[in-house]
Amino acid sequence: MKKLYVGNLPFSATDAEVTELFSQHGTVHSVALINDRETGRPRGFGFVEMDDDAAQAAISALDGYEMGGRPLRVNEAQERPRRGGGGGGGYGGGGGRRDRW
Repeated sequence: MKKLYVGNLPFSATDAEVTELFSQHGTVHSVALINDRETGRPRGFGFVEMDDDAAQAAISALDGYEMGGRPLRVNEAQERPRRGGGGGGGYGGGGGRRDRW
């Protein structure tokens, strides 16, 4: 199974519309349209999971395809690099904490 990145989606696009469009090229296993965390508004991109052969067919057919007046960007999703977590940035550990207030 492959995960596809779908960019430049119209902000009005729904999961159902994207599923319908991509299912013309094979079985769609999942669709996830991304919304802004703070506003809840669509960000204009999402991800579609399909079988490998169907994913290749969808990329070929739909990259540049116009949806809602916008040319879609469709390609294989790149694994997102993990962000370095933890680590306090260079603040020395000066022993125990004293409450002064």
